[in-house]
Amino acid sequence: LLLNIMPESIAFRLKAGEHVIANMHDAVTVMFTDIVNFTDLSNQITAQDLVQRLNRIVSKFDELAVQFGVEKIKTIGDGVMLVCGLPLPNENHARTIARLALRLQKEIGQYSLIEQVPLELRIGIHSGSVVAGVIGSQKLSYDLWGATVNIASRMESQGVHGKIQVSEATYRLIKDEFVFEERGKIDVRGMGEMTSYFLLGEVSLDGSP
Repeated sequence: LLLNIMPESIAFRLKAGEHVIANMHDAVTVMFTDIVNFTDLSNQITAQDLVQRLNRIVSKFDELAVQFGVEKIKTIGDGVMLVCGLPLPNENHARTIARLALRLQKEIGQYSLIEQVPLELRIGIHSGSVVAGVIGSQKLSYDLWGATVNIASRMESQGVHGKIQVSEATYRLIKDEFVFEERGKIDVRGMGEMTSYFLLGEVSLDGSP
């Protein structure tokens, strides 16, 4: 059960008897996703159909997270919070999350085509440091805290339907490997004005978009 709700290394530390698990991670990339139009869809179908559809989508996201070496932290309604770079460091954390984001956009597009439902993803990404730890006594939760989490969340909530919005911090880490479109400055609630970019694709081996 623990392995289903938190990273393996954290689960083993809990089983070994650690009572307070909290770590600072200096270099990670956090991603939030939100399924656009899913709330409207929920008003048109049965509860069982709603959960079955959402489960198919989230299960595919889970599968891809494992494939890319990314940790899913939690599901939030019809959205997901993921992170790369913890509990084990990964120097390619920003690149990995960017590639996963592009793949998730592709998957939701294929799902919409097959199921004939107009769903899109709004994705937000930011890189920086976080505190990660386990809280709770009965229902344990492995979660992240810090400005990096808040900014990633704002990148998603203040993003655009069908777009992957990244912060300047993430952009600077991977700007030579991916294709971006500068959105300009946006007023990020609680953070002031920040420059953001839309991630469009990956640069090919010959250097072309």
